[in-house]
Amino acid sequence: MALTEKKIIITRAQEQTSEAREIFRQNGAEVFDLPSLVIGPPDDWAPLDDALKEINAFDWIIFSSANGVRNVEDRLKETGLSLSKISKTIQIAAVGRKTASLLSDMDAKISFVPPSFVADSLLEYFPQNPKGLKLFIPRVQTGGRSILSDSFKLKGAEVTEVAAYESSCPIDIPQNTIDALNKGDIDIIAFTSGKTVINTVSLFEKYFGKNWYKLIEKIKLVSIGPQTTISCKNLIRNPDKEASPHDLEGLLKACLELTFN
Repeated sequence: MALTEKKIIITRAQEQTSEAREIFRQNGAEVFDLPSLVIGPPDDWAPLDDALKEINAFDWIIFSSANGVRNVEDRLKETGLSLSKISKTIQIAAVGRKTASLLSDMDAKISFVPPSFVADSLLEYFPQNPKGLKLFIPRVQTGGRSILSDSFKLKGAEVTEVAAYESSCPIDIPQNTIDALNKGDIDIIAFTSGKTVINTVSLFEKYFGKNWYKLIEKIKLVSIGPQTTISCKNLIRNPDKEASPHDLEGLLKACLELTFN
């Protein structure tokens, strides 16, 4: 199976579009970029830096994104530490294949990766009783879910949750993507997070006005996971397919199944 002659929009952070584009192009798709996130620093580094000064007091660090890993590593290096060094004494959990892969590339020991690449799976399969544990959760500044922090607190853990990065909406859509949408050439839009759904809708309203939905009502929608599906339902409609596993490979698989079923 291949996506030959299929025209697909992939909503992704600007810094991550090349990886997604390559995976889909290798499978025959014509890819149209729609960068829908801009990753940057938090408004204030102080809360993260303060937490990192006390890093050895934590039992676990829980990463739910590669963006959090990168910024924590960069800030640690300024103090002469690294995730590789601290993982010898502090356990690290990683949600998602890409997050785990980046930690491995840094030679950081990973103590736990949940079977499904979503926060709910980490909560369900967490290998220790959280009661009394000190957990450090670096996260996006705005727009993220607080389910990890809230659930661990309910189970008796002491949670320090701080902003390690921010994601915002880009200001424009590439012209070739606009042209393809106006011509009705797009077959599938693939969403990679709930926030990409929110920002894509905002960009569509900006460029196509109040009737933007008519432009995409016949286009198939594919979601990378449960929370992205909820955002699709709330802001557009129920997606035609949800990826499993919840990563780029799963997204590709979902697009292939949608095309050939």
